[in-house]
Amino acid sequence: MKWLEVSTENCTVQRTLDLVGEKWTLLVLRDAFNGVRRFDDFHRHVGLSEAVLAGRLRKLVEAGILAMVPYQERGSRTRHEYRLTSKGRDLWPVLVALRQWGEAHVANPEGPVLDLRHTACDAPVNVVVECSRDHVALTPSEVTARPGPAARPRA
Repeated sequence: MKWLEVSTENCTVQRTLDLVGEKWTLLVLRDAFNGVRRFDDFHRHVGLSEAVLAGRLRKLVEAGILAMVPYQERGSRTRHEYRLTSKGRDLWPVLVALRQWGEAHVANPEGPVLDLRHTACDAPVNVVVECSRDHVALTPSEVTARPGPAARPRA
């Protein structure tokens, strides 16, 4: 079976994009990875309406990517912070890869807004694709793509 003959209705890329593929959702996740946890801080920093932000946060919580954690400041009512779950933290390489692509192809001439460095040695952080046998930095021409076990013919 060739790729163009495969139904994409259960494609994991498509299903992932259904959850996190919207621009504002990715920007909320970017901020969550950089320590933003509270609604007002997301609202101020990302710059979208409260209604849209509330919808994106609700979708991420329902998907198990963010968790709502109660907090209370002295003299105030209980509110909630949004914290990345382990499922959410697994999206970190995706955001790093998007950042890396952006730095290579649509970079700000003044330099990056966010500079990711390895804490132990201060070297820049990069995402690479590797095989499970430690062959690192593969290119698309070194990879064979074939339909997986869940592949079904197009209707």
